[in-house]
Amino acid sequence: MNKPTNASSAVWLHIGAGSFHRAHQAWYLHRLLAAGDNRWSIALANIRDDATPLLCALAEQNGQYVLETVTPKGERQYETITSISKVIPWDQELAALTAQGAQPETRVISFTVTEGGYYLDNQFNLDRDNADIQADLKGGCRTIYGAMAQLLAYRKQLNGDPVTLLNCDNLRHNGERFRHGLMQFLQLRQEKALAAWIESHTRCPNTMVDRITPRPAPDVAERVAEATGFQDRVPVMGEAFIQWVIEDDFIAGRPALENVGVEMVESVLPYEEAKIRILNASHSCIAWAGTLIGQSYIHESTDTPDICQLAYDYVTQDVIPSLSPSPLDLANYRDVVLERFSNPYIRDTNQRVAADGFSKIPGFITPTLQECYQRGQEPKATAMLPALFFVFMQRWHQGQLPYEYQDGILDAAAVHLMFNAADPVTAFASDEKLFSTLAHSEPFSQLLRQSINKVNHWLAK
Repeated sequence: MNKPTNASSAVWLHIGAGSFHRAHQAWYLHRLLAAGDNRWSIALANIRDDATPLLCALAEQNGQYVLETVTPKGERQYETITSISKVIPWDQELAALTAQGAQPETRVISFTVTEGGYYLDNQFNLDRDNADIQADLKGGCRTIYGAMAQLLAYRKQLNGDPVTLLNCDNLRHNGERFRHGLMQFLQLRQEKALAAWIESHTRCPNTMVDRITPRPAPDVAERVAEATGFQDRVPVMGEAFIQWVIEDDFIAGRPALENVGVEMVESVLPYEEAKIRILNASHSCIAWAGTLIGQSYIHESTDTPDICQLAYDYVTQDVIPSLSPSPLDLANYRDVVLERFSNPYIRDTNQRVAADGFSKIPGFITPTLQECYQRGQEPKATAMLPALFFVFMQRWHQGQLPYEYQDGILDAAAVHLMFNAADPVTAFASDEKLFSTLAHSEPFSQLLRQSINKVNHWLAK
């Protein structure tokens, strides 16, 4: 058990200035401050320059902004979040971020990365052929690995104080897999001394995070101004539900997060598996299906009986048997998740949730496919999810999606080539990056073809 640090003015550096951090981790740290525990504050930074307007606006507001939360019944609450005490401006060399990460008062460095942002293959090894990874192997800092290598090398040189590296995202076994990827990255750069220092001076606990946080629409700022009088340039909104589960393995102290509802546990595994397979995979299923019938929002797609049934059957028939026994009530969790998705006030878009499918299939969906076959069950319900994604990407190939599809590891040329092949379904089913060992399975290929036919039949109705 790691006790909270007693040191004053400890800094929690977070990399990733998107909405999720500001509606999740920053909220928990704010609750500690509101309870009178002011030992920790957040310094916020970004690796890429896509958040520069946000960072500038936050800096002008002294790091403060309003969080709007809304229940499925439409009850809204407003809270001014005060936990971000320092906003780090972006620069191309990440010099300011590196300097903050090297300071001895920085005791936790957390980060929110999309699944594709880890650049891992289907065996969860570093994809060394990726252009961003190649650039960072030559000394760049485009990726979390390049940025962290630069930061930790400077920290080692400056003071050598230990620090906890904390993932705050949906990658399964995120702490372990990030650490493995970082060590492979350093091995390729032949930085043995830095790798040895990281081995002994850092910890990487696994975590599970949960709160639906859509990209804020313009009307959020309007409601915030009306409710609070604050002309907030960067408000954020999310659902009322929130959860954070962390393995209690911190090397340099931590905030007393258990006092504000964070679950500090020995193993995050059962929580993580339930969330990734039930919530995340169902979310993608609903977004792909809803997009295919011309819908824009998650709630309207969840309220479409055929789509809700697809997600319900996937969880009930295939996921619950795969995860049982579990310390969680999985059927209740399924029902709560679908209720959350149907919240009409969140207005989460299918576009946001449909993103990054080439990472989500191997991470969220393929494990259930494999486990069904391992216990002698044909995963008919689960196969509908990659089938939906196939038809979704076929629309993308044809230029018929209603929005721009975003995917951190999309190889556009390869996907166009696949759909131009004589038999695109076989090419899709044979993709080892997506389906691992099932890529060589004729029964799976046949099941996927049948499932794609079902999707097309459903769309033709």
